Amino acid sequence: MHLSDLWVYCLALAADGATFSFATTLLIILYAPFHVPWKLALFGAVSSAVGSTGQFVLLRWILDSGHPWLRRLAPSRERLASALSQNPSTSFLTLMVARATPMPDAPLKLVAAAGHYPVRLYALAVLLGALPYYFVIALLARRAEELARQFRMPWWAVAAAFALVALGFAADRLRRRRGRKRASG
Repeated sequence: MHLSDLWVYCLALAADGATFSFATTLLIILYAPFHVPWKLALFGAVSSAVGSTGQFVLLRWILDSGHPWLRRLAPSRERLASALSQNPSTSFLTLMVARATPMPDAPLKLVAAAGHYPVRLYALAVLLGALPYYFVIALLARRAEELARQFRMPWWAVAAAFALVALGFAADRLRRRRGRKRASG
């Protein structure tokens, strides 16, 4: 198993999609140096759609289980089903756009699950939304990595830059502290 293995990337994105989806962008950035952007976008979007759809099905099952403590958390099914059935294309577009951004889509996923949004349409919206987002992230990460290879900074220059920033923060803090003492004294 190696970091450059595409199947590891796919497995990680599927697991991320099935849980909290907080590592998606980081995973794409990590794998960008090893694979072309279209491959990361295509395989990543499919893997995320599989994981996210699994979570979606599980959410629907949990919400339909009828446990009393879940009824308090779930919105009115009738109202949600009505809203989703009146605007199915808007719901699809909303889910797709939400997945095409780094913003969390958990609230929409919950609403769609509670409103019995069709699983296939949900999976398709996630897939189509993830494709362009993953491609852009992979492309930018790959370009950044190429630039970093061309422009190598010596480690001491990076350390000196961090030291200067830290020194600046310390000097500013000291200046503010002295200003407060003068104002109060």
